Amino acid sequence: MKDGFKKVATTTALIGGGLALWTALAASAAEALVPADGAFVDVPGGRLHYVDTGGDGPAIVLLHGIYGQLRNFSYALTAELTDHRLILVDRPGWGHSIVEGEHPTLETQARMVADLIDALGLHRPLLVGHSMGGAVALTMAVNQPAKIRGLALIAPLTQQVDRMPPVFRGKVPPAPVRGLAAWTVGVPFTTLTGAAVSKQVFAPDPVPLDFGTRGGGLTALRPSSFEAGAFELEDANRALSTIVPRYGAIAVPVAILYGRDDQLLDPAAQGDVTAGQIPGATLTKIGGGHMIPVTHAGETAAWLRGVAAA
Repeated sequence: MKDGFKKVATTTALIGGGLALWTALAASAAEALVPADGAFVDVPGGRLHYVDTGGDGPAIVLLHGIYGQLRNFSYALTAELTDHRLILVDRPGWGHSIVEGEHPTLETQARMVADLIDALGLHRPLLVGHSMGGAVALTMAVNQPAKIRGLALIAPLTQQVDRMPPVFRGKVPPAPVRGLAAWTVGVPFTTLTGAAVSKQVFAPDPVPLDFGTRGGGLTALRPSSFEAGAFELEDANRALSTIVPRYGAIAVPVAILYGRDDQLLDPAAQGDVTAGQIPGATLTKIGGGHMIPVTHAGETAAWLRGVAAA
């Protein structure tokens, strides 16, 4: 009996060690292939990585979605907006931004981005949020409205969802074992399913072959990203339950852009409904899926240029 337990324990340890080694190698490779592109600024609670494209005129601050990082915007969108000063930000806990302690809630992220705006001396920039970044932007609009002059939301998460999108199932282990899962099964699972998941997230648009490096997609292959994603997927409904009832009090201009064929978030439930709840909000729909800043950069930039001018 004892020998049997020893064999099981040894096998378990070998498998766990192998998975941990896989995770460590994948994370190291991801960080080498997608290094930091910009500068860092310390804010209460962490250190944020950002890229400032420079230029004259009012700044535009851009926040990426879940499992993303700032290269989601620099992949194609920044080249379409060279006449604007863009501040691309790795959200707290994502990309090359680091946080103190556990992954921050959307409310804390909004506060940290507001602190970054102050640290960079930006005067009421236009705040852009894609996907989960849209939820962070909306949180700032209700909690720190004086920091921004308006919101431009691209395929944003704006409402609670009853069912998690199938593409994210299996990515939210119970909190007590989340760290262990991240360093064992999480990254290998993400690696093996990455191509299929990307296809679903981009659908019906094709996934660019170089998105992993040029678009920063490889940064999802890190245990910190697995834990961050699990936390945000679990916490998003709670955070949204506190801000949706306050949409009617948002006083800054809000514009929303959605791909008509978005297969990750429902354009009607997340776009039409929200546009009707926020005074004066506008909703524009174009062809494309969830990753329109990458796949339809020209149209997205034209819309954003119009929002900024308005």
